[in-house]
Amino acid sequence: MMNTPRLNAIRSAAGTDGLDNEVERIDWAQIDRVFLDLDGTLLDLHFDNHFWLEHVPLRYAEARGMAPAEATVELRKRYRDIEGTLNWYCIDHWSRELGLDIALLKQEVEHLIAVHPRVIDFLDALAERGKRRVLVTNAHQKALALKLDRTRLGGHFEQIICAHDLGLAKETPGFWSQVATIEPFDRTRTLFIDDNPHVLNAARAFGFRWLLAVAQPDSRGPRHSFTDYGTIGDFGELLPGLLKDAIQSAQVADGS
Repeated sequence: MMNTPRLNAIRSAAGTDGLDNEVERIDWAQIDRVFLDLDGTLLDLHFDNHFWLEHVPLRYAEARGMAPAEATVELRKRYRDIEGTLNWYCIDHWSRELGLDIALLKQEVEHLIAVHPRVIDFLDALAERGKRRVLVTNAHQKALALKLDRTRLGGHFEQIICAHDLGLAKETPGFWSQVATIEPFDRTRTLFIDDNPHVLNAARAFGFRWLLAVAQPDSRGPRHSFTDYGTIGDFGELLPGLLKDAIQSAQVADGS
């Protein structure tokens, strides 16, 4: 039976309590690659929520001589007006619209950028099982560079796909067809994990067989309910299934 140091680490890290039924039903032997969202999925969405809902209104108010509360009301409406579009995620768009250097403002609070619990364990377990790891994000290139530099997550992926390079947000019809030209994949053998129900719906419409939602994208925010998708509280919940798959594969290889 296979007994590598990394497998031992996965075994010791894996827990079995409180697993979502959909998580338990994932057949890792039927999955070749895993597509992963960044903000709210791998990274704590607290950084982005604090930045856009508190820090930007504060700096906008200072620049305009407004009360912070007044700036918050104005900006939230402007955010809502284009929510779900590529510009909503675009640092350059908001820099032009607000007259602020958004990239520079992000650096002011970059200490809040944090990786969700057990993410590294999960990414390492995928590597141990030979699963291809692909980051698929709506984050603007400048935000992506800042976050990958801060977290050192970049080396954990075989491919990184930025929606801004494709000119389409993940919610947009046609997005996944564009992804397939860069990263050919079998939609029946690919797991996609995201925290955004609209993004998950678009992936389901494209024909993804395996989909999971992150229940608490912001560690300081509420836990969300998803009626159409299995959910995970943290990535440690996926480790038992990967461990089971590793053990079964090793037993087959050993003829036991």
